[in-house]
Amino acid sequence: MTKLALEEFLPYRLNRLSASVSQAFRAVYGPHHDLTVPEWRVLATLGQFETMSAKEIGAHSAMHKTKVSRAVRALEERRWLTRRESPDDRREEILRLTSLGRKTYAEIIPRALAFEARILDTLGPDAGRLLAALRHLEQTFDKH
Repeated sequence: MTKLALEEFLPYRLNRLSASVSQAFRAVYGPHHDLTVPEWRVLATLGQFETMSAKEIGAHSAMHKTKVSRAVRALEERRWLTRRESPDDRREEILRLTSLGRKTYAEIIPRALAFEARILDTLGPDAGRLLAALRHLEQTFDKH
């Protein structure tokens, strides 16, 4: 019988690494702002694009609509985002960060970029090759 060395199996390794990086990154936004991962992703997406529907945020951040909905509600309760009816589709709402949400986003982003820089620094000259390989894998699997 063929056996699989799980610790060497690429999908498993990518998943473990993702979980480890995500957990370490939570130290950037979690303790200071008490954000969950989905709340951070909604905040970051709106910070980047300014206005978006919940459906668009879900597609962009690869999150299920229920996670997006809960995160939106939590951020709205904190007065970090507002909703308005879409002029194109009354069933859809357009989301936007408030000034408090933008302030929070602006506080987190320098730390987020520093976190990313530390990761890339550990790779040294191999960083560019890793980023190219990630881009290739994303393009391969985003087709499915």
